[in-house]
Amino acid sequence: MTVTVRFAPSPTGHIHIGNSRPALFNWLFSRKEGGRFVLRFDDTDLERSKQEYAESIEKDLRWLGIIADVIERQSRRVASYDAASQKLKDAGLLYPCYETPEELDRRRSRQRSLGRPPVYDRAGLKQTAEERAAFEAEGRRPHWRFILPNHDADPFETKRTDVTWNDLCRGEQSVDLSSMSDPVLIRADGTYLYTLPSIVDDIDMGITHVIRGEDHVANTGVQIAIFEALGAAAPIFGHHNLLTTRDGEGLSKRKGALSIGSLREAGLEPMSVASLAVLTGTSQAVEPVQDMDALIGKFDLASISRSSAKFDPEELKNLNARLVHELPYEAVSDRLAALGIEAGADFWETVRGNCETVNDAADFWQIVTGPVVSRIEDEDREFVAKARNFLPDGEITPETWSAWTSALKSETGRKGRGLFMPLRRMLTGMDHGPDMKAMLPLIGRRNILDRLP
Repeated sequence: MTVTVRFAPSPTGHIHIGNSRPALFNWLFSRKEGGRFVLRFDDTDLERSKQEYAESIEKDLRWLGIIADVIERQSRRVASYDAASQKLKDAGLLYPCYETPEELDRRRSRQRSLGRPPVYDRAGLKQTAEERAAFEAEGRRPHWRFILPNHDADPFETKRTDVTWNDLCRGEQSVDLSSMSDPVLIRADGTYLYTLPSIVDDIDMGITHVIRGEDHVANTGVQIAIFEALGAAAPIFGHHNLLTTRDGEGLSKRKGALSIGSLREAGLEPMSVASLAVLTGTSQAVEPVQDMDALIGKFDLASISRSSAKFDPEELKNLNARLVHELPYEAVSDRLAALGIEAGADFWETVRGNCETVNDAADFWQIVTGPVVSRIEDEDREFVAKARNFLPDGEITPETWSAWTSALKSETGRKGRGLFMPLRRMLTGMDHGPDMKAMLPLIGRRNILDRLP
């Protein structure tokens, strides 16, 4: 059996850091097991689904390092869903219900007031053909519910029915179906809710493992029952914890969660995003991983915590900086050229330790090439004026900084911050940055003299 997993986003918007977690988990699992990864667009909502969003999702996944083996679109598979729904109807497992949303709300309120759980009472199952015809004559159209199994009990009665599975992330899980309403699979307008198309696709596409967020745990018992009703074995499930804000709130597009596209445009490295999305909320240290092969080696569903995985934007910045500090010149040369930086390895190796993103190198290139807004404090003016006369002759080398500052120290008696900071401010306009020993040759004699008074 070939391990086959899927990531099934709705192309109604861009994916964000929270969505990237299940996408990465599924892709890493498929690669670790030598399997297949299916990208399946849940695009049956024709009004909200857009091709531009589907293209954006593919682009964002590629940037993260996720390449789909197969791409499917649910909008092309409606005939399969129609056949499955008819099979359930023929088996007496899908029944029409004519209640309006308002009637259902009133019924649930009444149940709550009586201290009962607001579980649908299967009134639609008890209606006669004449009653259904009367509703049709009023212009009502039914929504269709799936009968949850009650073993050999009368379907009009409620008997505890547990569905149990061994979860890849959470261990043994059990859901009591008697505590749930028969789920609606088809809306009154004839369109399908998520559940049935997803199950039919999982069957037809040979999905062996479903790895998704823990918010789907409660749905799993229902879905297993529908798999069995369609004569198919359910896949193996794994429900991981969700990325949340530092305050524990869920990430979503509506709440402005960071999109993968915005992270890319901000100059972040894909591996910093992938490292944080995968390792946060696990027993492993959250650290920058250099490439996807290394992340595959670290990936372990059993290491996922039962508590939420809190996303901290500052931690993402720190991870990114740590990755950038280790990037060799060969990995960034094309990107530096695209930034207009006409420099070699010496420049990158000098500045990378002070860059949070590769794009930050442009700021240091400006310092190298000029112009620079020099800074000087009143008490340092006399000292800086003398500095020009003590700059060593000849080629500016890494040894020039030490020789220059030693001569100034002997002349002025200054040392430490009082010696180095005025020169850094005049030459770079900054209070901190790369080692001046390495920066001085990059700036060059002409620029050094132009910036000194």
